[in-house]
Parts: sequence; structure tokens; C-alpha cells
Amino acid sequence: MLTEERIKEIFLKTDAFLEGHFLLSSGLHSPYYLQCAKVLQYPEYAEELCRELARRINELGVEYDLVIAPALGGVIVSYETSRHLKVRGIFVERVDGKLTLRRGFEIKEGERAVVVEDVVTTGKSTRETIEVVKQHGGEVVAVGSLVDRSGGKVNFGVPFVTLWRLEVPVYEPDSCPLCKEGKIPLVKPGSRNIPLK
Repeated sequence: MLTEERIKEIFLKTDAFLEGHFLLSSGLHSPYYLQCAKVLQYPEYAEELCRELARRINELGVEYDLVIAPALGGVIVSYETSRHLKVRGIFVERVDGKLTLRRGFEIKEGERAVVVEDVVTTGKSTRETIEVVKQHGGEVVAVGSLVDRSGGKVNFGVPFVTLWRLEVPVYEPDSCPLCKEGKIPLVKPGSRNIPLK
């Protein structure tokens, strides 16, 4: 079993826990950002974290047929987690701002899916992925993430497991104290196209 201390150690060792003034993919601002890509660039850490995520998903006792994630951040998480769960791993991509299945991926009627993510903040991408699964006749049986930035506030209506749950302050753009101070420029490190002010 992977401890929270070991998970923190991996994120700190890979410089994946950043401080500054960040525009999150949710549109909110935060003084902290978790750049999972910096962790997942190392196959040994990706394997270690996703093996633990797979173990925690198995502890739920749900039956599943596939793992699915939103691109781009969830692609490696989907692949590595599905490898440990010994099922297919696929992903959805944004086309004209909407998540969709591409590349010949399909979800058959009645297939049971586990949605995985690198980081959950508001759960928007995860919910969109859940909707894609439903639109194709599948059923989401669980959600998993490497990090839950919401501090456990997000509810997907199915069991949700995470490796590292923390509460990181987030602000609406018009009430962001970092914007009001004006000392630290706003940076957008994520993958979703959100224009900077």
C-alpha cells in the first residue's frame, strides 16, 4: 500500500507541486498547481501510482470492463491503471470544446467503466467523461484520481477513490486576491483552452 507521505514525496521530487498564480482548467484561480505530467513523465512513478490506484479501485468490489479518462491529463493514468486492472484503457478528447470518443474507440451497450483522472478540482472533465460513457450505453461504476484537490467535496454519484486528497484554495477570477495584489502574473499550465485575461 502506497502511503500519502510517499505520494507527496513523488510530487515534490519531480517538481510537480507548483506555487504561483494559476488559471485552472475549471476557470478558477489558485496559488497552487499540481502538474501531474511532471510526475507521469517518469514511467516508474506512473507505474507506482497507477498500481496503487488500481488496487484501491479493486477494493471497492465493483465489476468493470474498461477504464476511460479525459485527454490529455488522464491518458497515461488510463493506460497504466487499465494495465493493472487487466482491461481496456481508452480516452475521450475535446473536439470543438466537447469531449468525445475518437480513434475508433467504442463503448458497447452495458459495458461498465471506471473513469480515471490525474487531478480532480471541480470534477467538470470527469462529469463530461461520465456523460460520454452514458451516451454510448455504458455504465460508470467508479471514479478514481491520483489527486483530489477538492478536499473530498466532489460527488460523482458513484464510489470515488483517490491517492491524495487535499484542499487547495481556489478563487473565482473576480474575487481572486492574487489578481487584486497584481504582483504575480496569471499562468495557465493546464491543457484546456481557456483564454488568459
